[in-house]
Amino acid sequence: MPERNEKTMITYGSIYIITKDFEKSIAFYKTLFEKEVDAQNKTRFAIFHINGLTLSVMNGSFDMEHPDEVITKGEYSALYDDMIPIMQAPNCGKVVINLNTNDLKAEYDRIQTLQIGSNMTKIRYINAKNPYYYFSLKDPDDNTIEITGDCNCDF
Repeated sequence: MPERNEKTMITYGSIYIITKDFEKSIAFYKTLFEKEVDAQNKTRFAIFHINGLTLSVMNGSFDMEHPDEVITKGEYSALYDDMIPIMQAPNCGKVVINLNTNDLKAEYDRIQTLQIGSNMTKIRYINAKNPYYYFSLKDPDDNTIEITGDCNCDF
């Protein structure tokens, strides 16, 4: 094993979601983030950079539908490599994509007016040591999006 002079660290790369409907998910995130895709590989993969967060969208059926466009090497692992069952599995909400805004009420009104996502909550408040305002909604693949921020809200 080579000797290391510097400490090797794991750093953040990207969070990516595996989607059933690539175009619908791209449209959702373009509208949510109010920006175009930063990079895209055909209809297989798209990347959004948002203030230090990299969120990517992967088309769960692309590799199966276009096997001639994908080269793989190394041992195959159905658990991680077979995107079809991953894409079709129920989303139980164990992962939450948390986003922040400087005006939660304005963002809530904007998203409500756009009518994107589903199951949008009202703005809520919790204080387990620090005040925390947020609302949640689901993206087209039922991923939970939580949006937090400052709010001059009356409850």
